[in-house]
Amino acid sequence: MATTQELQDFAQQVRRDIVRMVHAVQSGHPGGSLGCNEFLTVLFQEVMEYSTDFTMDGKNEDLFFLSNGHISPVYYSVLARSGFFPVAELATFRKLNTRLQGHPTTHEGLPGIRIASGSLGQGMSVALGAAQAKKLNGDKKLVYSLHGDGELQEGQNWEAIMYAAGKKVDNLIATVDYNKQQIDGATNDVMPLGDLRAKFEAFGWIVLDVEKGNDIESIKNGLAEAKLLTGKGKPVCILLHTEMGNGIDFMMHTHAWHGKAPSDAQLENALNQNPETLGDY
Repeated sequence: MATTQELQDFAQQVRRDIVRMVHAVQSGHPGGSLGCNEFLTVLFQEVMEYSTDFTMDGKNEDLFFLSNGHISPVYYSVLARSGFFPVAELATFRKLNTRLQGHPTTHEGLPGIRIASGSLGQGMSVALGAAQAKKLNGDKKLVYSLHGDGELQEGQNWEAIMYAAGKKVDNLIATVDYNKQQIDGATNDVMPLGDLRAKFEAFGWIVLDVEKGNDIESIKNGLAEAKLLTGKGKPVCILLHTEMGNGIDFMMHTHAWHGKAPSDAQLENALNQNPETLGDY
């Protein structure tokens, strides 16, 4: 088990990866990537049971599905630094013929990627299929998924959310990146989501709030509690209250960095706030 300091060091290096990757090609989505950094760090470094000898079926291991695929920079960095593929490959992000496309795809055969994502609203349905397959196969491992709160404005999610409870898919832990921001501004201004906890509960889910969604210990405790609540006839939802752009002061408290690359000076500023811990690619 990693110490809290080791997890913080991992997350800090991932932060550097994110801004360097997006800056290098002047394209990508740093805001949400930074906001979900600590969650994916804890999930892959502490919680999930998996093999880096990657197979698409994922039998007898925990599975993860990224639904909000535009936050691929954090996903690629965490996968690489967890041993799925060489860290040096992060330098190819969004370049021609790379395996590290702007939104994850499967046809390049990048280890760790089980679905093409980025067309928002589909990840919940895929995660449900995988969770039900595990039940049918007698596989006791869990399925995890991550979703943006903005993507919950799309209808397919709610069909899947209704289905999950109706079919008692209780080996699924779905996490919502509850930063209350999206590309056009605050979610409440674009399309209010209302009381997400009440909505998930009304659909028959068990719901947990992690109020400090960028705090390593809070995330560890929230995921541990969620695991204890699986197998009780209901799917589990974590509302992860994150800060878009977390860890880089000028990217926080605004939606402006949802899909914007830093300039040379901004990159230097961001890197000065997050010194190397594990070594740059």
